[in-house]
Amino acid sequence: MSSVNTVTEQLTRAGQAIEHDSFAIIDAEVGPHAYEPGQWPVVRRMIHANADFEFNGLTEFHPQAVEAGVAAMLRGGTPVVADVEMICSGLSAPRLAHFGMRCHQFISDADVIQAAREQDSTRAVQAMRKAHRLGLLEGAIVGIGNAPTALLELLRLIQEQGVRPALVVGMPVGFVSAAESKALLAQEQRVPWIAIRGRKGGSTLVVAALHALLALAETRQQAPRSHP
Repeated sequence: MSSVNTVTEQLTRAGQAIEHDSFAIIDAEVGPHAYEPGQWPVVRRMIHANADFEFNGLTEFHPQAVEAGVAAMLRGGTPVVADVEMICSGLSAPRLAHFGMRCHQFISDADVIQAAREQDSTRAVQAMRKAHRLGLLEGAIVGIGNAPTALLELLRLIQEQGVRPALVVGMPVGFVSAAESKALLAQEQRVPWIAIRGRKGGSTLVVAALHALLALAETRQQAPRSHP
């Protein structure tokens, strides 16, 4: 049986070799870490995306985060809701399609821009509200890599409106409310989450985390079923 996934791997043997060698280098150089076996592939791919070993330690997981994310992917058809177009552009269309998934983002929609102007809020806030109105947040995987206000609004919807995403990947980058929004996410117990402490983050890291979860889901999908 092949030692690689067929959908969530690089498309050529040369590409696979480079990626696998990169992961091997990270494993050799990273030093000690306290991540569980299901969590480490997520952190390792985030390190790979930025060549930054500080994500070993900065990345935090709700105890059920990986299992919840993989289960949502295996259910099929689970929407991904992103704060910005960059996440949707970065996610592999074939990998999403394999699980019947689609990425949604509304940051540049005309009605979102108009509402932000009228209510003196941000487009990111209004985009999360639109996703909620469309019924996309319930059971979704939500990826936030750019806008702290999107994460703060999502947390408000979770707390006040009872919204229950399957998983929140909250990694907004920046200097205004980025660290604070992620600290609030890390206190949330009603939904599973993956977060980065402090100011670091970005859409690239959300994409890396989601690709790692997609690979884990495909591995689970390929695993032989045990018989009683």
